[in-house]
Amino acid sequence: MQGILIITGILIILISFCLLILSLMGLFPKWISIPMLLGSILFTVNIINQRHRFKGFKQFNKTNFL
Repeated sequence: MQGILIITGILIILISFCLLILSLMGLFPKWISIPMLLGSILFTVNIINQRHRFKGFKQFNKTNFL
């Protein structure tokens, strides 16, 4: 599931980067493309950081030991 989200985030970054290039040429509004690129980068970095989060120690249980 996380791999799909990372791939989706990278695709959104590429699309928003293309829209940013179009906005620098004057074909698309900058006030839409810049926040879209920032949001997509934040989304992707957030997904990558949540993968490596410490989730705590598992409690020792006698049933798991045997």
